[in-house]
Amino acid sequence: MILLIDNYDSFTWNLYQYFCELGAEVQVRRNDALTLAHIDALNPQKNRYLSWPLYAE
Repeated sequence: MILLIDNYDSFTWNLYQYFCELGAEVQVRRNDALTLAHIDALNPQKNRYLSWPLYAE
């Protein structure tokens, strides 16, 4: 399962659609609705991180 953390932008949902089209099991959670305990309980794939600057200058 892939966990996408939504930072209240549409890019998260674009990624969600792409991963689902590839057959992945994906869950989306809002960034302010998660704790580390919640993430551990969801048991997402480990060591798979995608990050980008929200406000690049």
